[in-house]
Amino acid sequence: MSLLLVEDDRELSEPLTALLAQQGYQVEWVNDGQTAYTLAMQNNYELLILDWMLPGLDGLTLCQRLRQQGLATPVLFLTARDSLTDRVQGLDAGADDYLVKPFAFAELAARVRALLRRPLAGTTPTRLQVGTLVLEPEQRLAYRGARQIVLSEKETQLLMLLMQHPGQILSHAQLLAGLWPGESQADRNLLAAQVRLLRRKLECPPEPPLIQTLYGRGYGLIPS
Repeated sequence: MSLLLVEDDRELSEPLTALLAQQGYQVEWVNDGQTAYTLAMQNNYELLILDWMLPGLDGLTLCQRLRQQGLATPVLFLTARDSLTDRVQGLDAGADDYLVKPFAFAELAARVRALLRRPLAGTTPTRLQVGTLVLEPEQRLAYRGARQIVLSEKETQLLMLLMQHPGQILSHAQLLAGLWPGESQADRNLLAAQVRLLRRKLECPPEPPLIQTLYGRGYGLIPS
């Protein structure tokens, strides 16, 4: 599996590249955002690992531009920016996960495996439909009528959870467990950020809303 590592700190990137290679990954390393943008658009990487503070094009802007171009490759932020605001901003930009420096390599390896993991055959539907909303999870594509919507990995997982329970309110705990299994750092603010990002893509005025918020309880999909 091929990964793109975007990190300008050579003292971190060189051992990290070696450790990931020992795990069986093919790792390409670059140290600036503009080169990373070009490579990400030209090659079929299965995961992008981005630092936030990069020369030229910073990691946040890089992620935003890739998503605007329709690139759905999973993105893991690897950064020293550790505030909740930073984490929410990273997810809003289209990242699928966020790991704060310094970190244990074992945790990074687990995050990488989780993002690259593919469901066992037969456990993920190839197509879900609720009213006029259609989801193709393997392609990370949704359709609202004739409009095609490109989704990130986390957006796909969230929408799939909601579509599998149309008309029901899923609790914050249920959604957090489904999106970030076993992660103690995930909280309602991160979930809210992910819901907000999905809403932006699904609900373009004058289209009626699809995702219902029941404050203090959770979220649900409104059948249309």
